[in-house]
Amino acid sequence: MFFDTFTSNHLTMRIIIINGPNLNLLGKREPDVYGDTSFEAFFSTLKTNFNQIDLHYFQSNIEGELISKIQDADAEFDAIILNAAAYTHTSVGIGDAVKAITIPVIEVHISNTFARESFRHQSYIAPNAKGIIVGFGMQSYTLAIQSLINKI
Repeated sequence: MFFDTFTSNHLTMRIIIINGPNLNLLGKREPDVYGDTSFEAFFSTLKTNFNQIDLHYFQSNIEGELISKIQDADAEFDAIILNAAAYTHTSVGIGDAVKAITIPVIEVHISNTFARESFRHQSYIAPNAKGIIVGFGMQSYTLAIQSLINKI
């Protein structure tokens, strides 16, 4: 669906950003690691900078809600940018949901997970993601959108 939708016929690409636990605290939580900007403020900037894209955003601290949103997105969107946060390293269920859908998923992390605790080096999403972007702060989301636009 994705690669057929966004072509020269000017159909709008629909992308959903799905964020996992504690990312609702961006701007307040560990600003030395995650910065001092809320995701809502950053998302507003993304929508302005990528006004040719139909961008949506969902955040939950609840694993089952994230799984349901991933499953539902398969029928509604052309791609997912997924920051499952700590669930990346623990949730077989989220990994299975990514494996079960047909649209591309870009795994994103704000911090460099490989420079942190060793348990963060494991991802249950990565084996079924189109790609992974880690360690570029909030710009990791921008890079993911650019990769989808350019069909990398």
